Amino acid sequence: MSPRAHTFAQLSLAGAVLTLAVATPPASAADRGHPVPLRIATYNIHAGAGSDGVFDLDRQAAALRALDADVIGLQEVDVHWGARSQGLDVAGELARRLGMRVSFAPIYSLDPVTAGEPRREYGVAVLSRFPVRSATNHEITRLSTQDENPVPAPAPGFGEVTLKVRGVPVQVFVTHLDYRADPAVREAQVADTRRIMARERAELPGARQFLLGDFNAEPSAPELAPLWKELRDAGAGTPDTYPAEAPVKRIDYVTVGEGVRVRTVAVPEQPAASDHRPVVADVSLPRRTPGRD
Repeated sequence: MSPRAHTFAQLSLAGAVLTLAVATPPASAADRGHPVPLRIATYNIHAGAGSDGVFDLDRQAAALRALDADVIGLQEVDVHWGARSQGLDVAGELARRLGMRVSFAPIYSLDPVTAGEPRREYGVAVLSRFPVRSATNHEITRLSTQDENPVPAPAPGFGEVTLKVRGVPVQVFVTHLDYRADPAVREAQVADTRRIMARERAELPGARQFLLGDFNAEPSAPELAPLWKELRDAGAGTPDTYPAEAPVKRIDYVTVGEGVRVRTVAVPEQPAASDHRPVVADVSLPRRTPGRD
C-alpha cells in the first residue's frame, strides 16, 4: 500500500468466533493448478432503509445473505450516523449477522452531537468471508454534501481491501461516484480512480483487481469511458438496477481487471430491501499471473 494513503484499522471479525463457512482453508495440492472460484457483489444499501423508506436491517441482512457472496461492496453505509439508522454501526451489524469480516471507509467522519458518543460516520464498506490482509481509505475528488458552499476537493471514501483468495492476491475497491447531473466531478473521480488502481496494481504485481460500486452513471456515459480501458463491466447486458421497485437505469457495477474470468452475473429481483438492486457475479481467478499466461 502507498505510505501516502490513509490506512484504516477498522477491521472486524464480526464476533469472537468465526463460523466454518468463513474460515478459508489453504489450497490443497490438487487445487493448485485449478482456477479459483469467487462470488462477488455490490449493493447500495440506502443507509439500511428499503424502497419504502423504512429502516429494516433484518430485511437487508436477509437480502445480502441470499446473494451468498464471498465479497460484497456496500455503499451508503451509516456508522453511528443518527436517527435514520437508529444510531447503529450498520457496517458492523450486517457483518455480525452474516458472519463476515468488515472494512469500513468513511467519506464523512463528524463529531458526535453529544460529547462522549461515537463519531458520526458515513461511507462505503467491504464484507468478506476471507481475512482482510490490509485496508486503505483513499482520497478522490468530491463535492461535499456537508458544506454550504462546496468546491471539488480531495476527500476520503474510496475504500480498498487486499485479500488472499486461496492463494491468489486480490484487491477490491469500492466506490460511490457523484450523483449530480453535471458529470464534471465524476470525470475527476474516474481519473483519480484509474491513477490509484494503477499505483496499487504496481505495488502488488499479479493481484486481481475489482472495482465495485454505485457509479451514478450508465455504462455508455462519456465520463465512464476511461474506466473501460483497464476494466471490464461484468454486468453488461444485465437488467437495470435503479430504482429498485421498477428499475430504469443500470448504475451499479461489478467491474473486473486483467486475469479475472466472468462466468455468470445477475441482478437479483430485490425490490424492497433498498432503493437499488444488487449485482452479483461468479468469476474465476486463474492462478497464473496476468500477462504471463
